[in-house]
Amino acid sequence: MARLRKKACIALFLFTLFVFGTMMGLRTLKPSDGFSDLAPGLELLPMIGGKMDRRSVSQDTVVSPVQARPAGGMTKVVLSNSGPEGTIFYDVHIFYYVWYGTPHMDGKYMHWDHVLVPHWDPKIAASYPRGRHMPPEDIGSSFYPELNPYSSRDPDVLESHMEQIGASAAGVLVLSWYPPGLADDNGEPTEDLVPAVLDAAYRHNLKVNGINMFLLVAFHIQPYRGRNDQSVHDNVKYIIDRYGDHGAFYKFTSSTGKSLPMFYIYDSYLTPPESWSELLTPTGSHSLRGSAYDAVFIALIVEERHKHDIHAGGFDGMYTYFASNGFSFGSSHQNWKAIKAFCDGNNLLFVPSVGPGYIDTSVRPWNNHNTRNRVNGRYYETALQAALNVRPEVVTITSFNEWHEGTQIERAAPKKTVTRLYLDYQPHGPEHYLELTRRWAEQFNKEKEQWLM
Repeated sequence: MARLRKKACIALFLFTLFVFGTMMGLRTLKPSDGFSDLAPGLELLPMIGGKMDRRSVSQDTVVSPVQARPAGGMTKVVLSNSGPEGTIFYDVHIFYYVWYGTPHMDGKYMHWDHVLVPHWDPKIAASYPRGRHMPPEDIGSSFYPELNPYSSRDPDVLESHMEQIGASAAGVLVLSWYPPGLADDNGEPTEDLVPAVLDAAYRHNLKVNGINMFLLVAFHIQPYRGRNDQSVHDNVKYIIDRYGDHGAFYKFTSSTGKSLPMFYIYDSYLTPPESWSELLTPTGSHSLRGSAYDAVFIALIVEERHKHDIHAGGFDGMYTYFASNGFSFGSSHQNWKAIKAFCDGNNLLFVPSVGPGYIDTSVRPWNNHNTRNRVNGRYYETALQAALNVRPEVVTITSFNEWHEGTQIERAAPKKTVTRLYLDYQPHGPEHYLELTRRWAEQFNKEKEQWLM
């Protein structure tokens, strides 16, 4: 009898463990609404508070032999062979970072040795470790790259990255960009790397009916000290003058046939809409509209009120960036239908951002409440389906290689050291999230064909 009771207790314990595990898994797929103390990517900043035609994609296009260079508005490029890299899609954009460094290439580790960011409340901060990571065994990420901690300046790394992005079917990499001489708080200036990235994208060419097609590059303008509407005017002019004629420079083609560069403006809410309107409306004091530097400008929506500011500021659309569903209004999948309706009603693009998961506790150890488990890819697929449900014209992927926040789809490897046990993609292989991205990019474009019919 005692033995029977023991077996019953064990069975009850295992059942309870199963139920608990299931509930935790569901929590990652449907987190609570609204902000959770700190937006993961806002780096401790407090929350602050005559339109062009919408840049829409008119139809899916199969490239003809007379088209030597892809217009960014083309939805897809279909290759003559139908292998795993049979298609790339210019309506799938992926955020890309070049801030990593190693002693061999850069004289020191950069970003892999990221500091442990203290909580803004000293009482909470006192409960968590301080200092910085010590690569290569201890890096500022919960995952470990298959390429090992690398330098963004390594030509072999750039080639591998372009190959992986091509394998994912994303046609446009969105390059994190700072003006010359400027950088984020944990890195060094990287503007001099832009030509190498453009060249690497251009070299990753795909034969389409005998014509070379290329990965394309758009720019993600980051916040920097002194950034305002006037400095962004100068940034846009600099980028277009310097890189606008490159074969890998991305241009978005509108339904009217006009092709313009596209710029994502991160943390756009830090500048008031009245200032943006001087740059982005036809009557602004230093307006780019109708000039040689006109472009498609996409702002970041974090809070609900930002959608009105984005419209008033003269932007052409809004994106959500963050991969942690539920932590902000913009990144909450349940709000995307309402945001899309607002955009449709105001001639704006809505560009939802999806990611495979989120975990930044290697750099913000106190932020575990914003962690979103990958659930072997189910979290990513849930996010991708949520994006497709609102029928967007462009989808962005957060990210290819933002390792600090655990949003990367770049190949990762299992890794265990004396002090660390890194997460990995098992039971799947290192390409799992590249393959999922390709599968959903193909599904996105199949559904688009139905929408357009």
